[in-house]
Amino acid sequence: MAETRRIIRRRKKKKRRRRFLAFIVAALFFSMVAYISSQFMAGQSEAGGGFDKKEADKTKQAFEDRDQLENIEENQKDEKVNVLLVGSDSRGNGEPARTDTIMVAQYDTGKGTVKLASIMRDLWVDIPGKGYNRINASYSDGGVPLLTETIEKNFGLHIDEYAVVNFNGFKEIVDIVAPEGIEIDVEKRMYYQDNAGTVNINLQPGVQKLNGEELLGYARFRHDAKGDFNRVLRQQKVISALKEKLVSVTSITKLPKTVGALTQYVNTSMSTNEIVFNYGRRFLMDTPENIETARIPADGEWWPMTTQAGAEVLGHNEQQTQETIQQFFNAEDATTQTAEKEDNEEPS
Repeated sequence: MAETRRIIRRRKKKKRRRRFLAFIVAALFFSMVAYISSQFMAGQSEAGGGFDKKEADKTKQAFEDRDQLENIEENQKDEKVNVLLVGSDSRGNGEPARTDTIMVAQYDTGKGTVKLASIMRDLWVDIPGKGYNRINASYSDGGVPLLTETIEKNFGLHIDEYAVVNFNGFKEIVDIVAPEGIEIDVEKRMYYQDNAGTVNINLQPGVQKLNGEELLGYARFRHDAKGDFNRVLRQQKVISALKEKLVSVTSITKLPKTVGALTQYVNTSMSTNEIVFNYGRRFLMDTPENIETARIPADGEWWPMTTQAGAEVLGHNEQQTQETIQQFFNAEDATTQTAEKEDNEEPS
């Protein structure tokens, strides 16, 4: 009888312990949810907003309509995701947005690798329905949908998603992710002010931590002998530095706040769930050691700047350019093509 009572008491203790543990787990879970929600909303509130929401919705709808017309299946077997990245100077005043940053990033969700191709903004291409012009004109004329069509037509590369960040948003996101700054080795003295007073770049050479505004200036600077060629190098350098910072322990704790800011400053086809729980989760769990980079056009495939339609343009071997970008993104054994190789020719 006494043994039976002891067994009953032990069972009651076990039940109490299980209930207590369940309570602790539930409390921790709801605390985590509350923290994530509060940080997400804090990121949204601190971000002043960078895009016209109606225009962003129209862009997303046009992009989705394109996929439907092309019969693109939602659950593709291909694990490679091609994302168009655009840096926009949209000021929200009704003027056409311009871009000096056009990149295509490919994330292989199966292998956990990332490739990044920078497309020179002055590249002479065939814009659907418009004829030949600089590739950045496609963005000014028709935004993301026309830029996407232009890339697909000229390079035979399908774009699965897009993300457009305006310059104010870039500065804010950098300051949220790295309030102490992003470490960059500034390779030379950089100074430039435009006539309107909207661009003010003033950087000294050497290793230093740059805040959002300084990092944007570093990425946009092109007033040296190689102009946009060196700017592409700096933009890729900034992307790599941001990647390293984003996967650091301190930045992961700020992820909800960062995502909250992203929803305000980044116009993208991807939902918050896709950013956080799909691509973001996989990226954090299997972070690529390096980002493989390329510049389009590659060395030996372009010729000095010429004037077309009243603007300086970058001519290139169109067939070779398409073959290069196809090999870079599609070849299983693609050799790393870095834009850090020295050009034998300097752009005029």
